[in-house]
Amino acid sequence: MAFPTDRPAIWFVTGTSRGLGLELVRQLLARGDSVAATTRSTDRLLTALGDGVDTTRLSPLTVDLRDEAQVQQAVQKTTERLGGLDVVVNNAGYGFLAAVEETSDREVRDMLDVQVVGVWNVLRAALPVLREQRGGHIVNVSSVLGLTAVPGWALYCAGKFALEGLSEALAAEVADFGVDVTIVEPGYFRTDFLTQDSLVLPTGTTEHYPGIRDMVGDHLKLQGSQLGDPVKGAASIIDRVVAGGGPLRQLLGSDSHAYATAKVQALLTNLDATADTAPVTDFPAAV
Repeated sequence: MAFPTDRPAIWFVTGTSRGLGLELVRQLLARGDSVAATTRSTDRLLTALGDGVDTTRLSPLTVDLRDEAQVQQAVQKTTERLGGLDVVVNNAGYGFLAAVEETSDREVRDMLDVQVVGVWNVLRAALPVLREQRGGHIVNVSSVLGLTAVPGWALYCAGKFALEGLSEALAAEVADFGVDVTIVEPGYFRTDFLTQDSLVLPTGTTEHYPGIRDMVGDHLKLQGSQLGDPVKGAASIIDRVVAGGGPLRQLLGSDSHAYATAKVQALLTNLDATADTAPVTDFPAAV
């Protein structure tokens, strides 16, 4: 899409009371854009923004992304109050650190309801608007853990892997309507993602995975020393949308790029190792 030049752009951003989402809202308002910011608590969002932020172009919306009707109403309110819709940023999510065996059915469903079903609800509500106007940009905030998996992060990775697949298919589906799709893959950013208030731990643990217990402690100790600067991260996302085009994936952080590179190299090694055995399951070629 050609980014609006005759008026401020209108953004719909989820997960805005902390982290990258909050920083996005700050910078978008400072740019002069209009923002519909969804959160589970508008009071928390406004408190986090503080008194020095011009909120005249902000539409704070309390939305449970798991509720399709609430999401539909939020997108409708956005177009009515702000006058349209240009960019959708699916950013809401949370961390979960536990072994696969320790992760309950309820915890799996709760995570996927936010990271997959919630995104799908937003897309179903927003795509008719973008498709009809034949332009727009969708930004799905994944993670480097949507490209590679590490022990203890299975549930989080499962949600982000699903988001990656959804986003790849979506990009091909909407290209003819002038809608861009970007998958953002941050590494560790210096937000509160690794704090006890944000990082969810399992309701039940076992003695069989002491390494993961150590990992929990190590990750909590990382808080405040992560490589990623959320101010720069939000600015990079905005720059990418304003510029338009570009590759499907936007990696943020040298740690993200290193993890992704290692995964690609491992895949290439796997492909080489199975090059001779993969065809054995084919039907014989017709003569």
